[in-house]
Amino acid sequence: MSLEDRAKATSKNIEGKAQEAMGNVSGDPKDKAEGKAKQTESEARHSIEDVKDSVKRAID
Repeated sequence: MSLEDRAKATSKNIEGKAQEAMGNVSGDPKDKAEGKAKQTESEARHSIEDVKDSVKRAID
């Protein structure tokens, strides 16, 4: 996995956490849901990249 992909996924996770927190503070359920969705997307990206890394190590 490239370092750039990991950084993007981590950035998306932080962005999602911030948006969810803003939704909690403002009471906006849409912001809260969008923040959680971004965090879920980030977790999926990390999982995909972990699988890619595992396959690459198995091939090498």
